[in-house]
Amino acid sequence: MHDQAIAFTTPPDAPRWQRWLLFSPLARIVIFVAMFLILSLAMGWLLHALGWLGKAAPATLHGLAQFLMRALPALLAYLLLVRLVERRPLAELAPRRLLPDGAAGAAAGLLLFSAVVGVLYLLGSYHVTGTNPHAQWLPALLMAGLGAGIGEELICRGVLFRIVEEALGSWWALLVSALFFGAVHIGNPGATLWSSAAIAIEAGLLFGMLYHATRSLPACMGLHAAWNFAQGTIYGIPVSGTRADGWLVSTRSGPDWLSGGAFGAEASVVALALCTLCTIGLLVVARRRGSIVPPAWRR
Repeated sequence: MHDQAIAFTTPPDAPRWQRWLLFSPLARIVIFVAMFLILSLAMGWLLHALGWLGKAAPATLHGLAQFLMRALPALLAYLLLVRLVERRPLAELAPRRLLPDGAAGAAAGLLLFSAVVGVLYLLGSYHVTGTNPHAQWLPALLMAGLGAGIGEELICRGVLFRIVEEALGSWWALLVSALFFGAVHIGNPGATLWSSAAIAIEAGLLFGMLYHATRSLPACMGLHAAWNFAQGTIYGIPVSGTRADGWLVSTRSGPDWLSGGAFGAEASVVALALCTLCTIGLLVVARRRGSIVPPAWRR
């Protein structure tokens, strides 16, 4: 089971210098980061030159530009890492898995965040004050939904979780990827140490265990994208501190630990509790399957 979970192993005939500078876990992460930064700079320069990121750009065009900035450099860097360095089939992002796994993940994300809103409503924290049929849903889908879902999952689960798991095992991979995922949200509007900790626990651990259980990046991308889209565009709640333009115009009341405060419902104990229950369920499945990967020196 462990061998099936490990996507890459160092070729046994690789020279010593390749083992350290090309195939080691740290080397592959550094190579990905370098390619990602170069491609991000090139993409940013191109989009600025085209005027797509300017303030005068139409909202949909600006959303498309943001999608390209968030998703395309990470996708290209990941493809180059897998094809040129690891030289293996792209099983976790295979074309045949994109639609079914992505749709299943999106359905789960929509249901999960709807459950969060439902509990907040029953507790008297979430209030609908009106509707906004003219909400800019397409830019939100491109930026906060697909852009964040694809780009962040490639980085945090495709690279960080997967490669750390190959070296240090599943438990360390969960911890490292979750802490990183929470830390990168600390600079968002309205963020606090509590909101970053909540993101790390509820989303970082959940997405990590979802990838561990399915070995599917589209499933993680679908869940991530649908969670963000439901939060901002359907229910009108800020997405990780970013202002929402939702079909439902809403407010939240009560203490920040319940409502999530300015950061959004992701910083609510309700989201933390429900996501943690899902994570525990995936952990139980993994233990029953015997799929928890031990560190490399124990395999």
